[in-house]
Amino acid sequence: MLRRTLLIMLFGTLALPAAAQAVKLKAHEIDALLSGNTAIGKWDGASYRQYFNADGSTIYAQEGVRSTRGKWRVDADRSEYQSIWPRDAEWEGWFVMEWDGDFYWVSKKTPPTPFKVVEGEKLVAE
Repeated sequence: MLRRTLLIMLFGTLALPAAAQAVKLKAHEIDALLSGNTAIGKWDGASYRQYFNADGSTIYAQEGVRSTRGKWRVDADRSEYQSIWPRDAEWEGWFVMEWDGDFYWVSKKTPPTPFKVVEGEKLVAE
């Protein structure tokens, strides 16, 4: 009986999918993910869309609020996304994490914030 129980436990364990792990994207992966595409998510409870132009410009849009233009880049040494906006004095950076097929902005100041990416400039919901 003990042998049968151990076999059931062993095969039951082998059938389980591997646990998903969070992965920090490398600089070239962040660039490929964002460049020429739009991130969609919620920031501080407000829905947003942000387009990342390949030329380093970015547009942040929220419904009912005037869009903001800024700049973005990827710091290759730190493997992080960085942006600067008109009222900012310095570039601010976030790691981009992927977990179980979902993407997250992560920094020391903010909790992991989920977002999805759609191809192209999609600042207006269809």
